[in-house]
Amino acid sequence: MRVLLIEDDPMVGKALAQALRDEGMAVDWVRDGHDAEAALRNPGHVLVLLDLGLPGKSGIALLRALRARGDATPVLIITARDDLDDRVEGLDLGADDYVVKPFEIRELMARMRAVLRRRHGGQAVSALVCGELVLDLETHRVSYREAAHVLPAREFALMRALSERPGAILSRAQLEERLYGWGEEVESNAVDVLIHYVRRKFGKDVIRNVRGAGWMIAKGSS
Repeated sequence: MRVLLIEDDPMVGKALAQALRDEGMAVDWVRDGHDAEAALRNPGHVLVLLDLGLPGKSGIALLRALRARGDATPVLIITARDDLDDRVEGLDLGADDYVVKPFEIRELMARMRAVLRRRHGGQAVSALVCGELVLDLETHRVSYREAAHVLPAREFALMRALSERPGAILSRAQLEERLYGWGEEVESNAVDVLIHYVRRKFGKDVIRNVRGAGWMIAKGSS
C-alpha cells in the first residue's frame, strides 16, 4: 500500500514515515505545499495523510484543489489544530477523517483502516487467501502449506503486492513501486533478496518466476 505523507515537521514526519514503513507501507513524504501540490497529481497513492499548517500552500488549499478536480483519493487530516471550525472546514471540503496531534500510531492506523473500509463499501478485509497461501493483514502472519511465519514488514509487503493480483506477473519496477517510497535508496537486487528470504521460509513454489517478465503467485497457489 502506497501512502502520501504531507508533513512539514521533520521530527513528526520522520517518525510517521518509519512507523508506516514498519507496517509494510511504501511512503512518499513531502514537506511543503508546493511539493505536495505536485505529489498529489501523481497517481498510485491509496491514501493521503495531510497536515494543514504547511509552508508555501496550506493543507486546506491543497484539499480544496484536489476535490475540485474530481480526485477522490482518501484524505486523512493530521494536524495540531484542534479548533472546531478547522475540523468542520476540512471535513466539509472532502476530508475523510481528522486526527489531532499528538496521537498514538495505533489510533492513526485504525483510522486509516476505517477510511479505506468506508471507501470500499464498509467491507473489512482481514486476510488474503490464494489457495494454500493465507496472509493475515492484521498480524502479518503468512501460512503456506505446512509453514507459517510472521514476516518482517518488507517481506510481507512483497507477498501482499503479489497476492492482491494472483495470476498476474509483476515486474521488478512494479514491485519496487509498491515497496519503496520516493528518495529511498533501492539496491538493484533488493526484490531478489526479499524473494529469497520468503522462499527460504516457505519453499521456492510460493513465488513463481516468469523469466524475463517478473514474478507471480498462482491463483490457486498450489
